[in-house]
Amino acid sequence: MNNNDTIKKTLIVAISLCLVCSALISFSAVELRDLQEANKTLDKQSKILSAAGLLTEGTEISELFESIEPRIVNLETGEFDSAIDLDQYEESSFSRDPNTSIELSSNQDIALLKRRENFQTVYLHYNSQALNAIILPVRGYGLWGTMKGYLALEPDLKTIIGLEFFDHKETPGLGGEIDNPKWKEIWKGKEVFSDSGDILISVIKGSVDKSSDEAKYQVDGLSGATITSNGVTNLLSFWLGDMGYGPLLEQLQDKETKGV
Repeated sequence: MNNNDTIKKTLIVAISLCLVCSALISFSAVELRDLQEANKTLDKQSKILSAAGLLTEGTEISELFESIEPRIVNLETGEFDSAIDLDQYEESSFSRDPNTSIELSSNQDIALLKRRENFQTVYLHYNSQALNAIILPVRGYGLWGTMKGYLALEPDLKTIIGLEFFDHKETPGLGGEIDNPKWKEIWKGKEVFSDSGDILISVIKGSVDKSSDEAKYQVDGLSGATITSNGVTNLLSFWLGDMGYGPLLEQLQDKETKGV
């Protein structure tokens, strides 16, 4: 009678089982990767559409997103750059590479980014040939990590349509309230620039005095989340300024058609 309990046979069975399990895990990872990437893309598209007030129930996100035109912008000049392939652009890679980014000084780095990419993807929405909205990727440090989102502006390039965050590590119930629909709603109609072009938009401590002349530039603070509130103010101040989209917004002034 053969002895099936030999060490050799035990090892063969164990190794075979490991190989089968490894193959199944690898196959699942490969198969799921495409699905995960597709879901990630849909979430990104939904946040862009939501920021611009274009997300409607009952319509496919990918179908709605066809009305959005992504463009690569040179942040140094504010001009669109068609030399960079949109499909190859990746913010994290560009912001880390010394050849495609700059190191920020402490005075410049109010959003605590350390480095800023030289190119960024922005999103334009048109009604016929007229610019209807521009959606700008923004990011900056909060309490526990970097908050990433999209700021959408009306054609006047100073009135907010919406602000959506898609990635952050803020505390639920405190700084995490940046995801609260009620808080997001109060951004609509706020202005980011004064008539002279100064960046005035800010999240204040407490509630906005609606009778104040400054009310149109202010958003209610998040209760118990001062650092997160300041982080939102700082990231908007950075990205709307000269180190961010300031040059682009200057280029777009008086050029609100698809011909820009």
